[in-house]
Amino acid sequence: MKNAIKVLQIAFTYIGTVVGAGFATGQEILQFFTRYGKWGTLTILLSTVMFIWLGTKMMLLANKIQATSYEDLNRKLFGEKIGQVLSLFTLVVLIGVNSVMLAGAGSVFEEHLGLPFQVGLWITLVATFFLLGRGIGGVMKLNTVVVPMMITLSLAVIFNTAGSPGASRFLTITTDASPLAVLASPLMYSAFNLSMAQAVLVPIGSHTGNRKTIIWGGITGGIGVGFMLMAGHFALSSSMPGITQFEIPMGNIARQLGTTIQLIYILLIFMEIFSTFVADVYGVTLQLKQYLKVPSALLSISILTICYVTSQFGFSALLSVLYPLFGLFSLLWAVMLARYKET
Repeated sequence: MKNAIKVLQIAFTYIGTVVGAGFATGQEILQFFTRYGKWGTLTILLSTVMFIWLGTKMMLLANKIQATSYEDLNRKLFGEKIGQVLSLFTLVVLIGVNSVMLAGAGSVFEEHLGLPFQVGLWITLVATFFLLGRGIGGVMKLNTVVVPMMITLSLAVIFNTAGSPGASRFLTITTDASPLAVLASPLMYSAFNLSMAQAVLVPIGSHTGNRKTIIWGGITGGIGVGFMLMAGHFALSSSMPGITQFEIPMGNIARQLGTTIQLIYILLIFMEIFSTFVADVYGVTLQLKQYLKVPSALLSISILTICYVTSQFGFSALLSVLYPLFGLFSLLWAVMLARYKET
């Protein structure tokens, strides 16, 4: 029973780390999968295989080398110097992404709850700081609350869509995209999200003693991510192509389920932002602690302060440059992880 609970904790944390704001709004699913019509189902299956295989392998490797942070993993894959440079690059991207997520959390409070933007930021920052004090256990417990709620909402979306006239459209929609674009999309999506998730999956792997628990946690988590991708794709496909006009396409789907479900969905968007934000800040703190011999609490405050300041001015211009570069790095990183053979 104890191992089963641990497996679920790992799986839920895996899902919660991958499923961020872009996933919750439906934009990521729409751009990487649904836009490719009937091929979206097959590409989601391919992504699911990658999440199961590489996510589990990452945690097992972290367990074997007892990695302190994702930098130890990158050094193992790329060598000391290159691994260090790539880890610092990952650090900059993570802070940039976290700044955008923090601003997104503030927007949820402002646009949907009628509270000031700054109030949303400070609630997120203070809650994150106190949760970080509980270490990896706090991150995992947060996701054991958030992820079951996300899965429940996904089931509600599936049942609602199954009764709609467009329920079978995910099997029939055509696309003008080239086969290369169709194939590249799930590979890019999986590699990018796995390289981002290493900030929390690496410490999970190194802190879990039983390798079988890691394996089953990785398998369950990967299947969970695939299930949620498929649920979103199924619902979005039924409303294509009109759904593409909405900035938050899944919000439009949730609206069809009634006011109560819509409010729950808004809460989940914030919780998904929050859970990913906490996990990423935790991973960044672990990496910086290898360089700066200062208390973890001070590092956390410093990182949160940087995120707060940059969230005020926007990070979109910098991310527009960093994202494509990080996407290429993610593919290389995924290839190196896939090729790595344990000795």
